[in-house]
Amino acid sequence: MLNATQGFSDKNIIGSGRFGNVYRGEVIRANGPTPIAVKRLDRQFGLGEREFLTEVEVLFEYKHKNIIGLVGYCDKNGEKILVYEYASNGSLDRHLRNASITWTKRLKIGIDIATGLDFLHGGGYPVIHRDVRSANILLNDDWKVKVTDFGMSVIAPLNNEIDFVIANAAGTHGYCDPLYIERGFLTRESDVYSLGVVLFEMMCGRLAYHEDEHKALVSLVKQYYNEGKLDELVFEGIKDKIVPKSLTTFQRIAYQCLHDKREQRPTARELGLQLKKALEFQVSNFHVHM
Repeated sequence: MLNATQGFSDKNIIGSGRFGNVYRGEVIRANGPTPIAVKRLDRQFGLGEREFLTEVEVLFEYKHKNIIGLVGYCDKNGEKILVYEYASNGSLDRHLRNASITWTKRLKIGIDIATGLDFLHGGGYPVIHRDVRSANILLNDDWKVKVTDFGMSVIAPLNNEIDFVIANAAGTHGYCDPLYIERGFLTRESDVYSLGVVLFEMMCGRLAYHEDEHKALVSLVKQYYNEGKLDELVFEGIKDKIVPKSLTTFQRIAYQCLHDKREQRPTARELGLQLKKALEFQVSNFHVHM
């Protein structure tokens, strides 16, 4: 890993999180140099021990085209290192105000995230991500989604009778399910709420929360929705190329994700289906609309 990252050189840092930096690296394989992403946990105070183990467990057990691939890991000599496949277009949060990321492309990104969450939420031992946000949505060279950062995830034996976990609130301000913050009830719908926030980030071309912004995005969305003027929040860079029926379909399901009652929120699968409808309206009617 030292060679691959040039001795964990600062110039190779491509991201940083709660528990350490992520570096771009390169390994030589039979078909030539292959880029990788290397997360090195901060060794101070044993930070991230549990998160490291959780991430390794999830990524070894749950493999899917929309989940970041774990290439390998190191847990030796006080070093904790995770090696991932490399996503060349970086994280979604960096592209929110990029007008070349069209509405069609944004819908496909939303569908990919929902598909990844549906995979995680299914089965006898579902994974609740617990920190879905645009910074944890990576994009590869053809803009396909790779959900990443599973350090705070919870693997839980949920069923029809017990569909929640009691857990101390964790997550990121602006994305976290209010029901989870207030009551400590962590559910699949907590992830769906967070994805709803990400969907509105893509529609509005801005982050959920920023110190420079006067109001958190969710508060703004709810205010404009109640006043019947949600369209005014659409990112100007893409606004004139959106088919109205596609936008209303998107807004309806994205807003449902933010419902105060978790039972009223869609599943990740239902969300994906509605986003596919929004995509169909966009693709089939775009030229007519124009």
